[in-house]
Amino acid sequence: MFFMTASVHDITQSTSRIITDEAQADKTRVGYVRVSTIDQNEARQLEAFKGLGLYKIFVEKISTRESSRPMLRQMLEYVRDGDTVYVKDFSRLARSTKDLLDITDEMFRKGVKIVSLKENLDTDTPTGKLMLTLIGAIYEFERENILERQREGIAIAKSQGKFKGRKEIDRPRHWDEIYSLYKNRAITGTEAMSRLGLKRNTFYKFVKRERADVSISDTAT
Repeated sequence: MFFMTASVHDITQSTSRIITDEAQADKTRVGYVRVSTIDQNEARQLEAFKGLGLYKIFVEKISTRESSRPMLRQMLEYVRDGDTVYVKDFSRLARSTKDLLDITDEMFRKGVKIVSLKENLDTDTPTGKLMLTLIGAIYEFERENILERQREGIAIAKSQGKFKGRKEIDRPRHWDEIYSLYKNRAITGTEAMSRLGLKRNTFYKFVKRERADVSISDTAT
């Protein structure tokens, strides 16, 4: 049976949960399901995942009025570079276009790709990347206006000697040790950030730089 922690009779449970298939050797394929706690069940979304060989499925049963999504956050903490996240459709992953862009950007920075079954799109393919580019264009004009105002403000501050810019942050002292634990799934990203004293954006900036260093090393050899 595909669902190791949920039988056919209990796949419409009333609570959020993580379904794990320990029989799967490949632990890089995970799924995310989101439904309302009021008038929906997850059966159709779980059915769509059958045959995909998913190791974990994060099931979110939460009201649309709730802003936080604990299962989504746990899924984002779990995935690593090279992992693939499957959703039935993008509307299950995000509640708005901006939300989708933020989530896909976070996954991109972690080296994680997304596959949407309904849209038949894989963000690791040219078509998938094009779709995300088109979605991003919806917000580009407004974003450019905001950035332009910021640049003007910085230019004025520089002319007045008030803008010093940001200092480059070095990797923390125990980075190699903590990053190794994170990469091998011994600790979550949140735990790694806590131990290193880093903010989320800074932590994943270092993770991205670590992947780039490995790629350069592999190319050199």
